[in-house]
Amino acid sequence: MKIRFLFFAILCLGCAKEVPRRPIDPKPSTTLLSETISTSKALNKIEENKIIELIKKDSLRIYQQSSYGFWYTYINKIDKDLPTPQTGNEVSFEYEITDLNNTVLYSKEELGIKNYTIDKEDFITAIQKGIKLMKIGETVTFVIPSYSAYGITGDGNKIGMNQSIKSTITLLTIK
Repeated sequence: MKIRFLFFAILCLGCAKEVPRRPIDPKPSTTLLSETISTSKALNKIEENKIIELIKKDSLRIYQQSSYGFWYTYINKIDKDLPTPQTGNEVSFEYEITDLNNTVLYSKEELGIKNYTIDKEDFITAIQKGIKLMKIGETVTFVIPSYSAYGITGDGNKIGMNQSIKSTITLLTIK
């Protein structure tokens, strides 16, 4: 009988709900968040000014600003009424990545031909959006601020923290 009572007591106590602990300081500090936002806005403004200066110096090209925060210019534009990639299409393209001073960070040969499924794979945000503007055979240079490229961490190799980049892409196929 004692064993049954002990078993029943353990069963009842073992099934009791745990009471969640409350934070020591229930009021979150918004100061750090505000400072982070202010710093990010200032860094983005500095990047944007560098990009605008770059664009002003390149008098041979006409740049367009996308609603996604990057700029682009056509190196080879196709005026024919050809389709552009849509979500789910598989595309192949060749590309290179340079810094804003045109120093090659990753060459076409180093990167090879990239096969990519539109909006189904993780890739450089600006390039994901930019490829949807292209037709087969077009070559476009994208000027990409860090927040649409590799962000505050860089790529851990040749692209540094908060580094804006340029990428020249030639769209080869759409399937």
